[in-house]
Amino acid sequence: MTKKPVIQITDLTKVYQMGHTEVHALAGVSFDVKENEYIAIMGPSGSGKSTLMNMIGCLDTPTSGEYILNNNRVSEMDDAELAEVRNREIGFVFQTFNLLPRTSCLANAELPLIYAGMKSAERKERAKEVLTKVGLGDRVDHKPNELSGGQRQRVAIARALVNNPSILLADEPTGNLDTKTGEEIMLLFEELYRQGNTIIVVTHEQEIADHARRIVRLRDGLIETDQVVENPILAGYQFA
Repeated sequence: MTKKPVIQITDLTKVYQMGHTEVHALAGVSFDVKENEYIAIMGPSGSGKSTLMNMIGCLDTPTSGEYILNNNRVSEMDDAELAEVRNREIGFVFQTFNLLPRTSCLANAELPLIYAGMKSAERKERAKEVLTKVGLGDRVDHKPNELSGGQRQRVAIARALVNNPSILLADEPTGNLDTKTGEEIMLLFEELYRQGNTIIVVTHEQEIADHARRIVRLRDGLIETDQVVENPILAGYQFA
């Protein structure tokens, strides 16, 4: 059975005006992302990967070109429509966690459901469910400063998953973690991928990209290579 595309990007460009100079951050990028793909987007500084991530995450709009997300033509939406799509379709995981420091794990995880208008009892149940899914079922009442860095990132991943988004979009998700904890987070991404989630990781680290099944490399605002890769890192690893 052929999986349907979640993302369809066609000839996407982004031009920034820096004084009298035009900076072409994206110079005509085209690619699709199908359901349950696990993709790493890579590239050196200035390659356009952060700009592309902002486009995929509906945090910015293109200068030209087309971006369709789950049959929604988001490249033509206004700010209010983009905000609604972001909350409904995209789960963000950031390098810096972006948690509310004075609230519990449960309150942090349920935040997108408040914006979605879900009733309190239902959203608390859903937040507990995703916190348990990422291994924090016994930490729901803890605050971020009572958790390790890896646990904080797990809370951020739970928050990203709570709305059942079409895409999990992660920006350098292990950037603030030590090597061992970073590996644990990448194994969690692997489990989420195996459970059917569509994952896009933006990274400059080859070790992180090696966990993906497809690597898109950008250079000078264009796709340099787009390769399906094997995944030798996890050979022999037993998942539950």
